[in-house]
Amino acid sequence: MGTPFSEVYKTLRENKERFTSRVTTITTRSQEKESSPPDTDAAAQGKAAPGAQPEVPSHVPFLLIGGGTAAFAAARSIRARDPGARVLIVSEDPALPYMRPPLSKELWFSDDPNVTETLRFRQWNGKERSIYFQPPSFYVPVRDLPYVENGGVAVLCGKKVVHMDVRGSTVKLSDGTQISYDKCLIATGGSPRNLPAIERAGKDVQQRLTLFRKIEDYKKLEKISREVKSITIIGGGFLGSELACALGRRARSRGLEVIQLFPENGNMGKVLPEYLSNWTTEKVRREGVNVMPNAVVKSVSVSGKRLVIKLKDGRKVETDHIVAAVGLEPNVELAKSAGLEVDSDFGGFRVNAELQARSNIWVAGDAACFYDIKLGRRRVEHHDHAVVSGRLAGENMTGAAKPYWHQSMFWSDLGPNVGYEAIGLVDSSLPTVGVFAKATAKDTPKSATEQSGTGIRSESETEAEASEVHVPPGSSPAPQVPKQGEDYGKGVIFYLRDKVVVGIVLWNIFNRMPIARKIIKDGEEHEDLNEVAKLFNIHED
Repeated sequence: MGTPFSEVYKTLRENKERFTSRVTTITTRSQEKESSPPDTDAAAQGKAAPGAQPEVPSHVPFLLIGGGTAAFAAARSIRARDPGARVLIVSEDPALPYMRPPLSKELWFSDDPNVTETLRFRQWNGKERSIYFQPPSFYVPVRDLPYVENGGVAVLCGKKVVHMDVRGSTVKLSDGTQISYDKCLIATGGSPRNLPAIERAGKDVQQRLTLFRKIEDYKKLEKISREVKSITIIGGGFLGSELACALGRRARSRGLEVIQLFPENGNMGKVLPEYLSNWTTEKVRREGVNVMPNAVVKSVSVSGKRLVIKLKDGRKVETDHIVAAVGLEPNVELAKSAGLEVDSDFGGFRVNAELQARSNIWVAGDAACFYDIKLGRRRVEHHDHAVVSGRLAGENMTGAAKPYWHQSMFWSDLGPNVGYEAIGLVDSSLPTVGVFAKATAKDTPKSATEQSGTGIRSESETEAEASEVHVPPGSSPAPQVPKQGEDYGKGVIFYLRDKVVVGIVLWNIFNRMPIARKIIKDGEEHEDLNEVAKLFNIHED
């Protein structure tokens, strides 16, 4: 099975490189030599002669609300299909569009003492890159957008859309500016949730709290981790576990105490089956973290110079700073003025399979509750989904009329040596079947990115789907689920609904996502999942 997939990847990577270089060629502007750093909006706003033209155009053909990954992916997609398109991104963030995953992953493992300023990181594959998708020179100054010859992408930083008139196709910004549009994308993302117990606790506690989401949160927490003696992370999901491992790495060298507490039985307890969740918890503990499962926060108060967290079972935790990583609330404030439907089950703007909320309004990323033609109605909060849905929305804004069928993947790394990739519905309340094998030195996130040549893993994987999946008849000895206490080196976990595979976790198995995507797309019942697991070549040395 090895050769065809490696060929597929080679072609995909070359196609992606051609696509990226073409888009860059189309959009890079040499007229402006910006001298300001990326996280001032001067770079994006330009310095044309005062009075020559309005600071902000009164009309734009393509308006993208939100400046995150989904909006950037949509802008790139629009420009690829319509090379003369004029695209305006309105972003509350003071920074130009950037990728979030490194904020809780690679940046923490950097040896560069200036990493919080440069925001450049060494990927697990050894190559260095910036968290910004593009340098300031990629973008057109906002005031020049209507006039530049071949159009382009402009970013209006630090501005919020507060009102949307759907019938009049206009929006109003917080400073009163009005902009009309032909087509609009809402990619407003989400805001980190807080715990009611912390919200009730008052200002003294709030001042020692980080809700982790943006560049500023990363910079603040990085600084705090050098100054305090104890940090407590509340939350056992992706973000909480990644930050716990990242800070745990510092715990040893700096004498920092890192505590992680959450209500589930183990790390990633809502996603991973219990045995793997327990194993992950032990792994996080080995990183120097004091993990406290089955911990429900009752109250938080200040005692002297410290914070005291009281748990419902009577335990008390003393600490200096709290990081709450307890999920995301989709930003749907515009629904009211726009008269758009918010999904009562999943949250987010309710859209159809083409990500449309109205005939000329689309929604992508964390804020979209969309109809997946394979798995039903969903809302997904991951980097790769932002890329996939943003790209699809951009295609549909330029007339593609394509439904959402391409399953996005997500990944989580607990340092450079343990990582997993997942696709579809991965929920520990579903029945699961896990098939494992012994890992080799090649079965790590670090090794995987060295082989694929990309750093953000979804960039190498997000396009691909295997053309055919052939389940072989039983021949080689069936892989076994390891017994209690064994090391879960690498493996495949299948999540089932009505006997059909609806989700797959690849544990320390990389560059096999196209096969997983195809299995979910086919939606067939499989009598022997051990045989299906062999498609992932888990016995390769």
